[in-house]
Amino acid sequence: MLLGIGAGLGLWALVVWLIPPRPPLSELLVRLRTQPKPQALLVEGEAGWAVRVGAPFTALLRSLGLPHRAVEKDLAITGRPADVHLAEKAALGLVGLLLPVTVESVLALGGRALPWQLPAGGSLTLAVGGFLLPDVTVRTEARRRRTAFRHALNSYLNLIHILLAGGAGVDAALHDAADIGQGWAFQQLRRALDMARLTRGSPWSTLGQLGEELDVGELTELAATLSLAGAEGSKVRASLAAKAAAMRTRDGAEAEGEANAATERMVLPGVLMAFGFVVFVFYPALVQIASSL
Repeated sequence: MLLGIGAGLGLWALVVWLIPPRPPLSELLVRLRTQPKPQALLVEGEAGWAVRVGAPFTALLRSLGLPHRAVEKDLAITGRPADVHLAEKAALGLVGLLLPVTVESVLALGGRALPWQLPAGGSLTLAVGGFLLPDVTVRTEARRRRTAFRHALNSYLNLIHILLAGGAGVDAALHDAADIGQGWAFQQLRRALDMARLTRGSPWSTLGQLGEELDVGELTELAATLSLAGAEGSKVRASLAAKAAAMRTRDGAEAEGEANAATERMVLPGVLMAFGFVVFVFYPALVQIASSL
């Protein structure tokens, strides 16, 4: 029976290879009308040691739908490939799973074995923590970079406004303002504008694509504003000035909120220190009273 099934599958595969099925006309039209995917503007970083350890598990994690869309945007802004991120998740999860077991084995060889519940619970906890740690790290780094990019974008808007007020055109103002600035954010802006120049595309379309890849809504709004420039230079200057003022106001409010949150967090160490001081002062008296009863 197995030989018959194998022979039948082989004959069917041979027939499909000799006479391949013809795709429907609708599918062929969709292929012809599909636009090529634009080249990514963000450059990915180099792979680390975790690729060698967790690479065999990357395909499995991919089949589970990882990484999610939000994590992909965070990876794009941090310059880390998705395969490296999945490999790190698998490697750290595997290390967290095997570390308590290894420690338990060493203790068992020394005659000091622990109850099996402790290494089992520790393995599960460390495995889950190690699996989620790369996501937390990437999210924190992406949040920091987006904040820095918004600050740089505010300066970029002010430079564009000054150049437009001096009589420069929209395209010239975009490129000159990007050439003036320094840092990672201005490097990304220059790369996007250079990509538009090489591909003969509009600079605001590449800026909008960069805003989508970075998940920075202010840059996407700037691209939409610049796309309406045309011959209405004065209106564009006014809108850019208003947008820059709004960004400065929001950045100031966010900085004030972060300062207030840091002040509230500093209350907890003071309370703990006061509690420890009280315990340190009254502990001898409590011990003396307890021993005299």
